[in-house]
Amino acid sequence: MIYRLLALNVDGTILQSNGRVHKSTRDAIEYVQQKGVYVTLVTSRSFPSAKKVAKALKINSLLVTHLGSYISNDLRSDPVFEKRISEDVTFQLVRFLESFPCQIRLVHEKFSLANKYKLNHNLLAKTVFTSGDPIFYSQQFTDSISETLVNDPVSPPKIEVYFEYEEDLKDAQQAINGMFSEVSLSRLNEYRLDIMPQGVSKLNGLIQLGEHLGIPLKEMVAIGDAYDDIDMIEAAGLGVAMWNAPVEVKKAADWVTRSNNQHGVSYMVKEHFRKQQPIEFLRKMNIIKM
Repeated sequence: MIYRLLALNVDGTILQSNGRVHKSTRDAIEYVQQKGVYVTLVTSRSFPSAKKVAKALKINSLLVTHLGSYISNDLRSDPVFEKRISEDVTFQLVRFLESFPCQIRLVHEKFSLANKYKLNHNLLAKTVFTSGDPIFYSQQFTDSISETLVNDPVSPPKIEVYFEYEEDLKDAQQAINGMFSEVSLSRLNEYRLDIMPQGVSKLNGLIQLGEHLGIPLKEMVAIGDAYDDIDMIEAAGLGVAMWNAPVEVKKAADWVTRSNNQHGVSYMVKEHFRKQQPIEFLRKMNIIKM
């Protein structure tokens, strides 16, 4: 099989546990791009945060961000795809969530809006403030998001919720599933719940990108390490799990590479792309038509 697109998750895949990109990963991405393979990021991060990572990797392609609800390569131009939670549903969700001890973060592509609730555990510090959001990405904090939304409504691609207690997350998840058919949920761990427009996922975002580029899923390689990567790993022509991924993610994969701290992306690229001829050469030989 000839693979024309490489889709990479960011946290736990490209980035090492210290939050940095190893030189071998940058070299591997440059190597596969020189073969004419389209390289993209598929991530739960906001677009500006993903764009910052892409710039460091010299990736100038369309990026699948906000868990698949926002696909673009530049905020100055219209996105290829966007799907948002409506202003009314956003307000209702926020009013409901404010009854729990949690931090609520409305993640727009141009800014984020969060309440000032301070969690007693360290999860927030590990997930929000090390998320790589660029300095120019405005992070606003308010005493009450619902009161702010009355005068300045927001229609975000994604809402992140960081709970104080796992039991509250479970209760909120069950209630939202019963009350709001307009959204879908992704539980990242025992404390964090992401809320997206109904039908949004990393896989569906990858499908949207593939349709735009004319590349079917069977000609894609998808690499990830998280539960929200499972669908795209299962659907891609070659689904790859990182060694640091949970068992369920590894079971969904066709191949398991080394961990993010052992340069798993570069190892996989060398193993699977070194024998593939450049895409342009394959076109000239009429092996591929597009």
